[in-house]
Amino acid sequence: MKKYILFTFILALFSLTVSAQGRPVRDKDKENVIRSTERGHWNFSPDWYMYLFHKDYSGGYTKWEWHGLHSGLRVHFKESKSKTKTVGPRREAALIADALKDSVIEIERQKIEDLKDQEVAKAADRNVDLVYPKYKEQFMDMQKVITKCLTYSIRRSKGKLASIAKDISDRNEIVTATIAYLHKTGIGYELENAKREEGYYNAKKEMEKVMRSARKLAKMAMAYY
Repeated sequence: MKKYILFTFILALFSLTVSAQGRPVRDKDKENVIRSTERGHWNFSPDWYMYLFHKDYSGGYTKWEWHGLHSGLRVHFKESKSKTKTVGPRREAALIADALKDSVIEIERQKIEDLKDQEVAKAADRNVDLVYPKYKEQFMDMQKVITKCLTYSIRRSKGKLASIAKDISDRNEIVTATIAYLHKTGIGYELENAKREEGYYNAKKEMEKVMRSARKLAKMAMAYY
């Protein structure tokens, strides 16, 4: 019988121990500290201990309160009197600031990437003449007309119009040299196609003037020689 009672007592004690270990332990004093410093639920315990030994931290102060027979000094806590204050809002503000900083850095990085892509595209654009094929046949046709008219004028006049023909030919050489320069690519000749387009257009206008002069000279040779 004694053995049975002893066994029952040990079993009951073991059950209480296991049960105690299985339940979460709530420490109200620590909970107050965490809640106060994190979110601003400004209250600490034990009150007199926090006032006497952690006044700077807790912002504790005393105030006389009348409660009849229970009147006396009471400890209160005020965040404005604390040198610590709540850290939760400051930490959140710091996280927001960091996020904004990261956002600004990402925007600047993207701008740099865009500029780099633009420069790469410009470099590729400068190294390939995409405009010349548009004007090539027009230039060739006008050159045939100019050459034919100048040759005819010199032969028809038996050389008497050679000086005028030379002046027209010199003008033509300037135009063709300009076109040759615009058509060059590679190191030292990096020219954007928009600039080539403008240059070819102006060269076409000048070549048309030269062609008109060559035709007039040919008509003069036909009329007077």
